[in-house]
Amino acid sequence: MKLTWTITKARGNLRPLLTYKIELEPWERELATPPLRIRSTIPEPPDSWQEYCYPNQLERAGQPGPGCYMLDAPPHKGGGGTSSLRLPWREDNDYPEVPASFEALREACEQEIARAYASEPMRLRQSLRLRSPLLCETAPGILGKRILERLAFEKGETRGGG
Repeated sequence: MKLTWTITKARGNLRPLLTYKIELEPWERELATPPLRIRSTIPEPPDSWQEYCYPNQLERAGQPGPGCYMLDAPPHKGGGGTSSLRLPWREDNDYPEVPASFEALREACEQEIARAYASEPMRLRQSLRLRSPLLCETAPGILGKRILERLAFEKGETRGGG
C-alpha cells in the first residue's frame, strides 16, 4: 500500500484542502481485502463544504465543527482511490493530526492485510465410487449388454425400427 497526501492552501481566508491517495499493490489486491474506514483525529470544520472562512466566523470564532473526518481505504477491486477533505482554517497552518491519522489508517490496513494473508490457500479434490455390492449386482448385465452391442456392430446390424 502506498499512501500519499498533500495539503494545499491559497493565501488569504481560504481553507486548506487535504488530498490523499491510496494505491494497493497487486499482491494486496489478490488478498481481496475489504474496504476500510476509520475515524481520524482530523477535525471537520463547521460548514466544511465552504472553501473559505472569514475572520470571526465559524472555526475562527471558536464554533465547533461536527467532529472528526472518517478516512477510507479502498477495497481490493478498485486498487486505489483519491479523496479530498477541507481542513479548518488555522493561522499557523499546522495540522499534526494529518500524519497521525494516516499512521492509524496504515496500521488498520496492515491488520486487514495480515488477517487476509492468514487465510491459507487450499485445493481439495475428492471422489466416491459405487459400493461393491451394487457393482456385483449390475456388472453382469452391463457387461452382457456391451458384448451384445459390440457383436451387433461387427455384423453390421443396427438397432431400431424401420
